[in-house]
Amino acid sequence: MAKRDKLPEIKIMESRYFSLGNVDKNRLVKVIRIIFGAVCFAVAIFWIIFNIQSKDNTGSNWITILFLTGFGFYQVWSGIGKADRFIEIEGDKVLLKKDIFLKAKHIEAAETEKICFYPLKIVFILKSGKTILLRLGTMYYESNEKITDELGKYAEENQIKTEVIQEEI
Repeated sequence: MAKRDKLPEIKIMESRYFSLGNVDKNRLVKVIRIIFGAVCFAVAIFWIIFNIQSKDNTGSNWITILFLTGFGFYQVWSGIGKADRFIEIEGDKVLLKKDIFLKAKHIEAAETEKICFYPLKIVFILKSGKTILLRLGTMYYESNEKITDELGKYAEENQIKTEVIQEEI
């Protein structure tokens, strides 16, 4: 029998996903948000028509219209799943979406110089000198610990310097 060469071990990239806020993934909740957003839009349109025909054209009416439009947009945006905030750790990159209206940021391990861990925030210091701040809330402290642990493992796997900074809260 011929000797077989040992094949290199292949690591399967495991993605670790953590939500940074409320984790309502229920379909019913999403549908209710979309309906509620549509109702807000409808009321805003009614107020626009009413406001144009009214002789009492005050600024507070327009503020109400802007608020209803903005809130309705947010409800629809959230209902279709675009307002999710998350951090996803995968192999040699971190995908971070901390703002509901902006696209997720890709943070490559090769671009990261150091990760600083504070009690309620994590700071990614890039080799370019840019810093990316992730604020952790006090509401979901269990997930904060999981995120910190996984980012510590990520930094160790990718030879990224880490620093734990204790602050008085």
